[in-house]
Amino acid sequence: MFISLSSKVAKSILLASILPLTLLVTSAQAQDDSQWGSGKNLYEKVCVHCHAPEVGVGTAIEGRGLPEAYIKFIVRNGFNAMPSFPASFVDDKSIAQVTEYLASLPAPVVQP
Repeated sequence: MFISLSSKVAKSILLASILPLTLLVTSAQAQDDSQWGSGKNLYEKVCVHCHAPEVGVGTAIEGRGLPEAYIKFIVRNGFNAMPSFPASFVDDKSIAQVTEYLASLPAPVVQP
């Protein structure tokens, strides 16, 4: 037996069935992106406040070719005055991106 539905009810049912799938796809796409969007953004929003050569608080890290594993260890565990950052604040993909960004920068000029 066929039940006749008004077009408004049919549209509501269709929308209710499509919406969860749309949210699932959007969520999966968002997980492909890093939290900070790029290594440059992470560096400029977080790292530069201490690690910029002109600031002098943290060690200059630009252009030194530091390995990703080393940067990840320091970010996760902290070191001396540097606090640790959990994965909920800086995800692994963002650490990889900031490592690449730092390697692309010129090394700071050492002053005698």
